[in-house]
Amino acid sequence: MNSVLIPFVIAMLLGVVMGGSGTGPAFSAAYGANILKLKWIPILFGIMVFIGAITAGGKTAETIGKGLLNPAYLNTITISIILFSIFIAILIADIVGIPQSTSQATVFAIVAAAIYLGEFNSSKMLYEIIPTWFITPIISFVLCFLAGKYIYKPLRKTGITMSKKVNDNYVMKGVILIMSLFVAFSIGANNVANAAGPIATMMANKLGTDQNNALIMLISILIIAPGFGIGSSLFGKKILNNTGKEIVLFGRFEAIIIAFVSGSLLLATSVYKGIPTSLVQLNVAAILGIGVSKLGFKNIFRKTEVNKFFIMWIVSPVISFLLTIILFFTADKLGYLTF
Repeated sequence: MNSVLIPFVIAMLLGVVMGGSGTGPAFSAAYGANILKLKWIPILFGIMVFIGAITAGGKTAETIGKGLLNPAYLNTITISIILFSIFIAILIADIVGIPQSTSQATVFAIVAAAIYLGEFNSSKMLYEIIPTWFITPIISFVLCFLAGKYIYKPLRKTGITMSKKVNDNYVMKGVILIMSLFVAFSIGANNVANAAGPIATMMANKLGTDQNNALIMLISILIIAPGFGIGSSLFGKKILNNTGKEIVLFGRFEAIIIAFVSGSLLLATSVYKGIPTSLVQLNVAAILGIGVSKLGFKNIFRKTEVNKFFIMWIVSPVISFLLTIILFFTADKLGYLTF
């Protein structure tokens, strides 16, 4: 019982730090445009993440739980090591205040375990996951750059986007809020699987059946998804300030574009292919696309926060990978790594 409890506890803690990291991408648009007060964000975020996980998280959970490492190796020891490594990597990013890709930290931890065990499924990683990681942020950037240049800027010249009457309209505020909720839903569809997928596979292995996967997934989500709201309240403010206020000041028309593009791309990768994808990179790419259309490449990429984002995006998955290797080696030497 205790051995089973350990990965569940780590998964709950992982949900908390993932919630902190995911708050920025979900609500930076609404927060940056001064639509939503900070106190409401963790509540709304937690609810929508839960709904997204329940209704659209199955394919990504299967990829995380079975697509990269033979599920026979996902026992309490290996899952505890993998989830703990992800937890540490994301916690460091949260403390620094940089929104980090929980999906990339997760995938690197699982890949490290697979390599150590000699069971790495390279085809899934090389031909589906990595191309998606490179292509989708570029799409996000390009779409928002084009929207900023050919939709927002022409509208701005007419004075519509600067109009107080338009910006303070309840319809405009409602659309931005809906877009933020949509992004949170997309996070639930993709990122909850980072913890729920391995837990579901572990329980299926223990029960010796695939028949109860839906129930196991539901239990995993019920335990993990609420942590996203808790993490949002603990770590969200600093990350919201970094993504929503400090990269570029954007208006309400821009907030709608940013949220719609990043949320749609994440949901598409979740539902269509079940690829664990970085929402924070989609979101920041969208913000940068809008920012470049307004300020130009030279000015936007000089901003300090942007440089810090890129550095942490590289460092965090590396931490996750190396820590997993170290812990697997230690557990193996101590005789805990048995199958």
